[in-house]
Amino acid sequence: MTKVLGLTGGIGSGKTTVASLFFALGVPVYNADNEAKKLMNESPKIRTKLIALFGVNAYSNGLLNRSYIAQLVFKDKNKLDALNQIIHPAVAAHYSAWLATQTYPYVVKEVAILFELGAENQFDLILTVTAPKQSRIDRVMQRDAKTSEEVLSIMKNQWDEALKIKKSDFVIHNIDTQLTAKEVEEIHVKILKII
Repeated sequence: MTKVLGLTGGIGSGKTTVASLFFALGVPVYNADNEAKKLMNESPKIRTKLIALFGVNAYSNGLLNRSYIAQLVFKDKNKLDALNQIIHPAVAAHYSAWLATQTYPYVVKEVAILFELGAENQFDLILTVTAPKQSRIDRVMQRDAKTSEEVLSIMKNQWDEALKIKKSDFVIHNIDTQLTAKEVEEIHVKILKII
């Protein structure tokens, strides 16, 4: 049976970069956040639930109004929990169907809030990506055109890096891209040996 490496880390840590490095080595990668975004835009059932939860402004020009929803959920834990209760079961079903088609010895599942969801038991191994806090803030501000206050409010809803590291099998400190690529290759070799 295909083994699953859970890939996690705080916002701006470089999870997607690390996932792309595994993908370049031939490892199938499932990005839960990307699939969630697709489902929120494409599933009529989810669209109806999100409009009921957030109002008609949940969608703009037929697409999910991510900035509007982000403003609401990162200020209100109940709304964040309600959003997760709509999205996570749909993503879980999509992921199960995807995993059933995989034949590689292991796959990578990128889950930003792996520990926050209490999902660590769903993985054979866990890799946490970290980076200095200011680097993470700068990356997200540049990537998503957010203010530092907005990034910090997202960080407040995520587990502390030290807690994630304690519960992980592997850790990458993503500061230098070449070094990160080398670490991914080393982890890849280790995983192939132990599974």
